[in-house]
Amino acid sequence: MPVSLQLEFSQFSKPVTGVLIIFCEDGLKFGPAARAALQPAGDLVTRAAAATRFKGKNASILDIPAPAGLAASRLVVVGAGKGRDLGSADFVKLGGVAMGQVSAAAEATILTDLPGGAVKPERAADLALGVRLRAYAFDRYKTRRKDDDERPKEVKVAIAVANVPAAQKAYAARAAVADGVVIARDLINEPANVLYPEEFARRAANLKKLGVAVEVLDVAAMTKLGMNALLGVGQGSAHESRTVIMRWNGGKKGAPPLAFIGKGVCFDTGGVSIKPAASMEDMKGDMAGAACVVGLMHALAARNAKVNAVGAIGIVENMPDGKALRPGDIVTTMSGQTIEIINTDAEGRLVLADVLHYVNTRHKPKLMIDLATLTGAIIISLGHEHAGLFANDDKLAERLISAGQATGERVWRMPLGPEYDKKIDSKFADMKNTGGRPAGSITAAQLLARFVDKTPWAHLDIAGTAMDSPQTDINKSWASGWGVRLLDRLVAEYYER
Repeated sequence: MPVSLQLEFSQFSKPVTGVLIIFCEDGLKFGPAARAALQPAGDLVTRAAAATRFKGKNASILDIPAPAGLAASRLVVVGAGKGRDLGSADFVKLGGVAMGQVSAAAEATILTDLPGGAVKPERAADLALGVRLRAYAFDRYKTRRKDDDERPKEVKVAIAVANVPAAQKAYAARAAVADGVVIARDLINEPANVLYPEEFARRAANLKKLGVAVEVLDVAAMTKLGMNALLGVGQGSAHESRTVIMRWNGGKKGAPPLAFIGKGVCFDTGGVSIKPAASMEDMKGDMAGAACVVGLMHALAARNAKVNAVGAIGIVENMPDGKALRPGDIVTTMSGQTIEIINTDAEGRLVLADVLHYVNTRHKPKLMIDLATLTGAIIISLGHEHAGLFANDDKLAERLISAGQATGERVWRMPLGPEYDKKIDSKFADMKNTGGRPAGSITAAQLLARFVDKTPWAHLDIAGTAMDSPQTDINKSWASGWGVRLLDRLVAEYYER
């Protein structure tokens, strides 16, 4: 059964039972609070460190069960490396490392000081964010686990700080972001028989509780608008397509919004151009871009971000059927441009083409950023460490790169250019939906660029980072919720004033 996390901040002086987690720097250097907590244990840590050659290297662990002289059931020392080099993302990681050591304990205390003294409230809040992200697990469909009899139903984690109110205040915004990441992870992890387009739209509508205006476009509304590319992708499915528009007005009245657009293919069989059976189950995550947008809009509203923002997601299911799109078909997009279908498995760009045009013309945004698990080719290029970044605006690209470095959700800029446009020129329509295997991620981005006009725009191809994600110190889930922290940081750093 799922385990509930109860996270709180407490004073250094609070008596410690359960698991005690402390930090040290290289050379086994401890902060004053840690030294005071360890004093009853004498030279226990020094001897244990010598026996295991533990030096305090970043993210290294020294685990001492039943430490003599202490009330704690376990003592865990986490190496922090060189304290002067630690930034926000490093503390988030250390929070995850610490939470990973809680294991089956019902109670744990994390002491947040280093040789220089108590860490700043903002860094303690970063630690708490890391704890929260590491604690996530998607096990709602497991009726019983082998270790259920041993695991507590609730885990209490106290983060001991010098200034509790300041840490709580700093954590408030991070808690909103953590909630947004969890929402995104939950959506991506859900099976497609549970999360189909209509249900996805209903869940997005929950944002109304936070003051987000939500509008759901059904098939009739999208038909009237001429969103034939998006509708074409979903016409082979028993589940009707949806487009959801979410608006958060936290900035100056009348100021143009920032726009975030997500690809929401709840399941992608490839359509008539059907995918191989191997790993097709992963295609439940082909809506990770849309999940990120919903999580981001939650984060912005929950922390009362001083910005106007629009989130838009095109939600479809790509299935083979007698009504499905065929290779050779031509669809007319909302913009009036026509697209020849070469491969029905190149469907995400069709969805985004109509949603991008809709947002650009209806909301006149300051900028647009779309996220999509768009191409397997980006995994060939960048693996699972970076998302592909394509942009028509250098300043926006530079800001995304900077936000990626600050959060650890890194992006790598890829080229765009008229030479690649030639690969998607069609004999029968304005363009075709794929230019073949060479430069596959780039030609997909070139198609999207035709639907943004002159608005500053960036496209993030997150196929390698959003699902079947690398296991890290802050994510042990199949779905990472990638992009929520990146874009929240972008907004907070550059667009909130």
